[in-house]
Parts: sequence; structure tokens; C-alpha cells
Amino acid sequence: MSRPKRVCFVIGTRPEAIKTWPVIDHLLSREDFEVQVLLTGQHREMLHQVVELLGIPVTLDLDVMTANQTLESLTSVLSERVAAGLAELSPDCVIVQGDTTTVLVGALASFYANIPVGHLEAGLRSGHIRHPFPEEMNRRLVSVLADFHFAPTETARRALLAENVPDDRVWVTGNSGIDALRLMSERLDQHPADPDLAEAIDGCGKRIIAVTVHRRENHPFMADVARALVRILELHEDVEIIFPVHMSPAVRGSFSPILGQCDRCRLLDPLNYADFVRLMKASYLVLTDSGGVQEEAPWLGKPVLVTRRVTERPEAVEAGAVRIIGENPERIIESVSELLADQGVYREMARAVSPYGDGFASRRVADILQQQLGDHGSG
Repeated sequence: MSRPKRVCFVIGTRPEAIKTWPVIDHLLSREDFEVQVLLTGQHREMLHQVVELLGIPVTLDLDVMTANQTLESLTSVLSERVAAGLAELSPDCVIVQGDTTTVLVGALASFYANIPVGHLEAGLRSGHIRHPFPEEMNRRLVSVLADFHFAPTETARRALLAENVPDDRVWVTGNSGIDALRLMSERLDQHPADPDLAEAIDGCGKRIIAVTVHRRENHPFMADVARALVRILELHEDVEIIFPVHMSPAVRGSFSPILGQCDRCRLLDPLNYADFVRLMKASYLVLTDSGGVQEEAPWLGKPVLVTRRVTERPEAVEAGAVRIIGENPERIIESVSELLADQGVYREMARAVSPYGDGFASRRVADILQQQLGDHGSG
């Protein structure tokens, strides 16, 4: 009888941990797999927070992040340490998720070591290599390196086929991020709420706008976005903004001076995953530049306004639950005000839709890995 297949998840950021968690959990329940988890620590505090919350078993922690690290230095240090980690763990397959520098280097190091690579959330494309930056280029390069492409939607599958990825290497599984949202929604009562968040939600008695803005390409516009938020509060007295602010000094330096003393605007430290789900559920609408939130909030029936120029997730836009509004402050004010004032427009966007799957992608991924790794022979 052959030994269980060693499947190593290379994880660097909080979203990667959240979206790999259901797949890890599912593989751990199967005797055919031995699960390894290699953390790079690309986002140290936020990653460890969610790893602890979700009980993800860590095999090796590289802890590569340093203050003010450039993409070049991060890529360099990751290349050496991930390669050494894979040599130590000797997996039969490596799984990466999404489009960060950790994902790119994890796939490349695996390719160099002749280890098959599975890519969760494969095939997302914005059509512009610098939006988002550097994620769009990262995921395109990973698609060249990967062996197993787990596409969340048919649109993502078609994008991969258009780039000459073989049809028999692509599977539409749904997005494991919806699995994570489903599981956390079911277990939310098991996780006590952060006191500051609970006070902000329970004590305001107003319509809550949940805000997350952090992407690198939006750094030049963040002060403008902050001023737009101030104006929204001035125009709508029945609104409160709750904004978990990214740990990045560039993000905090843009928003805190403008919003820090603003009435009805709560700036919080980054929330753990359970609390962020709690915030989305309590919100009236969401203003974000996050990719994952564009998937999660529509599943919860929350309208999403995206402060980006393009998106790699067009399905929710086509379903009418998400709008791309860019970073122009007048457009932000106008778009938010319309949803606050026009109930018909709001209801059209607030229909719960799930273009990214039924919440059971992890089972499909596990089935595919079981078949495909068996085809690669026993070790």
C-alpha cells in the first residue's frame, strides 16, 4: 500500500490562509493525504492572527517579513527560503492560492524542484498587467508554472484556455473563499466579538458602511478617498463608517490624519476573520478595493462599491451586486449617496448572489488531487 501523498500549502498572507483553510481541513479528513503547511510570513501579524483563529497546523514558518520591504528584496529572500523549505519537507505536490509574491515564488521554487503545483483561484484576469499591481502579473506567471488549475468560475476557465493552458489541466471548482465564508458564518457564535467592533456595531443605531482600502496602486489616491468619506458623513447623518485599517504605514498615514477625529467613523485595527465576517453581515453596504470582499459580500447580500479601475472578478459585476467606481472622490460620494437614498437601486444590488460557487469547492479540489496525484505514481 502506497503512503499518503504529501501536499504542501505555501501561504504568505491572510487571504491565502483564509482561502486555503477549507481545503486543508478537507484534506486532513482523508487518509490519502498528509498535509504540510509552509508559512512565509509575507504579512506577519495579520497572517498569524488568522492561522491561530482557524487552527491551521503549521509545519514550517519562514517569517520573512521585514520593515519597509521592497518587492525585489521580498522576492529574493523568498526564493532562497521557500526552496530550502521545500527541500526539507519533500512534498508530492505544492498548493498555492491567488496572486501574491509568495504564490509566484512558491510556484517557481516548486517548478525548479520538479514538484507538481496546484493553483487555487486560477484564471482571474483584469486585462491590465499593472492593475492590480503586482498581482495581475503574478497570477499570469503562476498559470505558466502550474500543473493543476482550480478555476473558480467558467470565465476564469476560459481565460486559461485562451492562454493555451491544456483543457484537461483546468477544473471549475468554485472558489474556496466561499467555503470559508460558509463555514465561518455557521460557526460565528463560537468566536467572541472584538469589544471595539461590538461597540461600534451595537451602539451606533445607524446604517453601517464597511470600508477596506489598502491596495498598492491606490496609495496615491487614499487621501482623496478619505476626504470623500468625510463628505459622505456630512451628507448622511444616519450613517456610520467602520474601517479596519491595514497595518501598512502608507495606508495608515493616508487615512488616520483625515479620519482619526471624524465623528461617526470608527478606525479599527485589522479584524480577525470572524470579526470581519461579522462586520460584513452588519453592514448596509461595502466600499472596498479588496478582491476577496467582491466575492464574499454578494454571497451575504451586501452591495459592493469597488474603488478600483478594473476587476479580475467580473462575475459579480455582471450579476449586478458589485460596481467598479474607481478612486475619484466625486464618483465615490455620488455612488454611495445613490445607494443610501434610492431603495430601488439598493434592492437591485442587495440580492444575495453566488457566482463564485456553492461553498463546497474544497471537496472538489480534494477529489481532483486524489485522482491526479495517484496518476503521478506512488512515492
